Amino acid sequence: MRLIAHPYISEIENYTPGKAKIGDKKVIKLSSNENALGSSPKAIEAYSNHAKEIFRYADGSCAALRQAIANKNKISAERIVCGAGSDEIIALLTAAFAGIGDEIIYSEHGFLMYPISAKRVGAKPVKVKEKNLKTDIDAIISSITPKTKIIFIANPNNPTGSYLNKSELQKLIDNTPKNILIFLDHAYEEFVEEPDYPNAIELVNAHKNVVLSRTFSKIYGLASLRIGWCYSSNYIAEILNKVRGPFNVGGPAQAAAIAALADEEFFITSKNHNKKWLKVFFEEFLKMPHITSHPSIANFILLDFGAIEACQKANQKLLENGFILREMSAYNLPNSLRMTIGKEDENLKILQIFKNGF
Repeated sequence: MRLIAHPYISEIENYTPGKAKIGDKKVIKLSSNENALGSSPKAIEAYSNHAKEIFRYADGSCAALRQAIANKNKISAERIVCGAGSDEIIALLTAAFAGIGDEIIYSEHGFLMYPISAKRVGAKPVKVKEKNLKTDIDAIISSITPKTKIIFIANPNNPTGSYLNKSELQKLIDNTPKNILIFLDHAYEEFVEEPDYPNAIELVNAHKNVVLSRTFSKIYGLASLRIGWCYSSNYIAEILNKVRGPFNVGGPAQAAAIAALADEEFFITSKNHNKKWLKVFFEEFLKMPHITSHPSIANFILLDFGAIEACQKANQKLLENGFILREMSAYNLPNSLRMTIGKEDENLKILQIFKNGF
């Protein structure tokens, strides 16, 4: 006799993060969409000050953090649930609302944790074709069946950088049965400035089957602390609080997140830096006919080199120069690399490499 896990677990392809090292070589890591400017000084100070309290359990309800998020966004703290990154919230919602034989819809080049979370609970991940690297609302609506339990929408989408506008997202909501959960993954919302970008908080308030998730890993620069949150109906929040761990967010993470929310100067500086360099990169890439830079409203750019061989050659040249970009084969985009916006000197250096050619 031997131990055997659920058979559907064996179907999971492990999530593979981007490279972080090249041996002992000093590298510039532009593979994980981290904040180019690091973390808020106030968040670092709060994290350090919490060191003397690490022998104590954290507040299991994240009460102070939820209130800070509520105040910042003018929403009810009772409808906020915090997690160890938005990844945990995705996993908790999937476990609570889907199971064996159910279906979970996501877009063709959507976040890899969506199908992984589906397979964890024995549900079938339904990958829906995109149109020009953008979520196809009509195709998603056509893919809904009586077995559908959750629809995952990353907006803007990682790794493509594309987004759904207000009318497109409203069309999806209007044509989705109310017993199906629509999960709006807005990890990069803070970088967005487009006037037609949807207000997800208003959508949650208007529709009880819509959930919004946000993270402190991107513009707030707290990726290592693993902290995110979601806003939903009271019912969904109650369910999540039943299935999450009692101390799922550590005390240092809570302290740092509260301080990060209060550091408006760092937030604005980070946003302006990203806005400036997105513009610079897109202007420069237009001059390079061998590279297609896909429009992005986040803190990264998807670069298409036209062929696998050309992409591999470019990647090797970048690695030789100490730059790590995200390879995209796992997202079925083998011709492409995803590049995070870096610091000014890093951006200038990698631009020169691109200009010199591969």
